[in-house]
Amino acid sequence: MNNLVDQNFLFEQLPVVVNNLNIVKPPAGEPTLLSFDFLVTLFHEFGHALHGLFSQVKYPRLSGTSVERDFVEFPSQVNEMWIFWPEVVTNFALHYQSGEPLPQHLIDNIVNSSTFNQGHETTAYLQAAILDLALHEISDGYEIADVVAFEEAAIAEYGLEYAPVPTRYRSTYFAHIFAGDYSAGYYGYIWSEILDADTVDWFKENGGLKRSNGDHFRNQLLSRGGSIDSMQMFRNFRGRDATIEPLLKRRGLN
Repeated sequence: MNNLVDQNFLFEQLPVVVNNLNIVKPPAGEPTLLSFDFLVTLFHEFGHALHGLFSQVKYPRLSGTSVERDFVEFPSQVNEMWIFWPEVVTNFALHYQSGEPLPQHLIDNIVNSSTFNQGHETTAYLQAAILDLALHEISDGYEIADVVAFEEAAIAEYGLEYAPVPTRYRSTYFAHIFAGDYSAGYYGYIWSEILDADTVDWFKENGGLKRSNGDHFRNQLLSRGGSIDSMQMFRNFRGRDATIEPLLKRRGLN
């Protein structure tokens, strides 16, 4: 997703937002088909696009996705929920030759497999997030004599040392935290997912795909950009702070 023009009332500019998806070129004469991973990416990035398109703010620097780093992935992750929503999946998941809808048992298998190996995945991710914070808490002049020992100590201090789950990234090639704009913010992915899982539960509790639900999400969150504190926006939408239980349920860890 890229914003070409940021919505703002200061200069009375409407948003111009584009999604570009790099996919494998099909053989000559064959249609372009999306894998499930590409499909998730498509819905995710369109969630970023909606964040920009629905913006209603005065200043361009607060428009759309111009929010705190640990909040920016939240609206896009929420948009992934619609992939297998009954009213949505029947509109696109059709066999490209026969037109037959995607069988429900295949959808169920994909959904059920989403909890596979989540204990390992979650632990490995949290180790990386803690290592990121530990590296950015080092005081000026501090020298790391042994990188591996530093990593082990940082992870052990947080109680995440577990032999069957090795460190996901080593500091020497952990690109996110020094060159990827996520310095001391790698935790933001799972924090956004906590907000996302709680929001998905809200939609389910309130009737799902309804215009009133969409308007509430749009008015309280998507349209506000960075004009309001992110967590206050979430409270305005959800009526309370986020809880971890929906994420644990989603990952099969409850």
